[in-house]
Amino acid sequence: MTPPSPAPGALGATSLRGRLSRLFALQTMVGLGGVCAVVYVVIALTLAHRQDELLAHKRVAVERLLNEGGAVHDLASIRHLLSDFMAGHDELSLAVRQPGRAPVFERNMGRHTAPLHKGVSFPVTLSAAVGGPGWVELGYDTSNDKQLLSRLFWTLLSTALVGTLAVSASGFVLVKKGLAPLNALARQTATLDARHLDQRLDLAGQSEEIQPLLVQFNALLDRLQVAYQHMEAFNADVAHELNNPLSILIGSCDVALRRPRSAAELHEVLSSNLEELRRIAVIVADMLFLSNAERGASARRAPPASMARLVAEVVDYHDAVLAESQLTVRVLGDAQAAVDTGLVRRAVSNLLGNAARYALQGSRVEVRIGRADPRHVSIGVHNRGPVIAAAHLPRLFDRFYRIDPSRTNADRNHGLGLAIVAAIAKMHGGTASARSSQSGTLVQFTLQMWESSPDGGFGASDTAAAEPTGR
Repeated sequence: MTPPSPAPGALGATSLRGRLSRLFALQTMVGLGGVCAVVYVVIALTLAHRQDELLAHKRVAVERLLNEGGAVHDLASIRHLLSDFMAGHDELSLAVRQPGRAPVFERNMGRHTAPLHKGVSFPVTLSAAVGGPGWVELGYDTSNDKQLLSRLFWTLLSTALVGTLAVSASGFVLVKKGLAPLNALARQTATLDARHLDQRLDLAGQSEEIQPLLVQFNALLDRLQVAYQHMEAFNADVAHELNNPLSILIGSCDVALRRPRSAAELHEVLSSNLEELRRIAVIVADMLFLSNAERGASARRAPPASMARLVAEVVDYHDAVLAESQLTVRVLGDAQAAVDTGLVRRAVSNLLGNAARYALQGSRVEVRIGRADPRHVSIGVHNRGPVIAAAHLPRLFDRFYRIDPSRTNADRNHGLGLAIVAAIAKMHGGTASARSSQSGTLVQFTLQMWESSPDGGFGASDTAAAEPTGR
């Protein structure tokens, strides 16, 4: 069952569409507001400059007119000239004054307050008949320009607001349209579940920025599909491996309880059941070990020891099995390494157990020890026996994997031996590998070199070598 999708805004999530729309609206408002502000300032400066130029031009005209009027030597004529000059210029104010006398000429003075008035004052020389030196006050009424700027301000403000709303509305629609592929992607993702592991997200129609994420997500789905398939196979194998001994136990107990049995017969039944229980215990213990290894457990390092000596101890442990198969063992090479000796013994024991089962009778088994690279020690077991097909080599270290589908010797070998070898190599920072040819099969694992344990000291392992398990 597909879990329900979280509601919009759940868990504090914010809408990408809403956020983009708000940012787009804010950007539009700032942009239009900036443009309108620049237009307003430019026009205001232009009007102020025009006012200054007008006053300067009128000052020159008044000075020329008074100079020309001074030759007339007639006050009435000067006033007439100044009246003609002011005709049609209601925005101007003019006053010609002399010290201690009535104004020679005055027009439109005192009509406007200082904020709406701009003026200049300058001295002039009048004729002696008129009264001699004086000064002129020339003003300009800025109220019309102020009204023009006021209308311009509100027009630009309205334009900015209306433009922002219009662009924001269209931006919301465009953002919604642009995010439509993501919504389709969400619908695709909602259809993914364990029943459709082969489905992948469609990259068609997605933007260039989203496609790398989708590629990685599809790659993750590939890995999950493989992991899920391995898990299903593992569950089936576990059920199969545990079902056999459990069926034997149940059948044995059922037969023993059908009629009265003697103490000797019951002892024989219990002994047989104990063997099956031990086999189940070994399987469970190995599964727990692999589970801990997969969760990232690391090996505890003991002081550096000779790998050849450690291998010799394991060979002695397998002496009876090797002798039964008429096999001889030769240890080649040596290396000093700080390892978890119990785990390494277990790994070598598993490899020797495999060699004893699959090597040609009377052949020689070689345990090869050396440096895989400056940082890793390798331990491999080589035996002469049937060639393993290349298709099987990558899966030899899978849990419960057997080359023989008939599960021959399944009562003794439950298929976790090489998986444990790979886990031990991983716990030591190494890897496991296998190769096979007509000259024989080599299964080996590597161990990372350490001068001391990661915690600064060496700890002894409590992991003892287990019984050989099959591949």
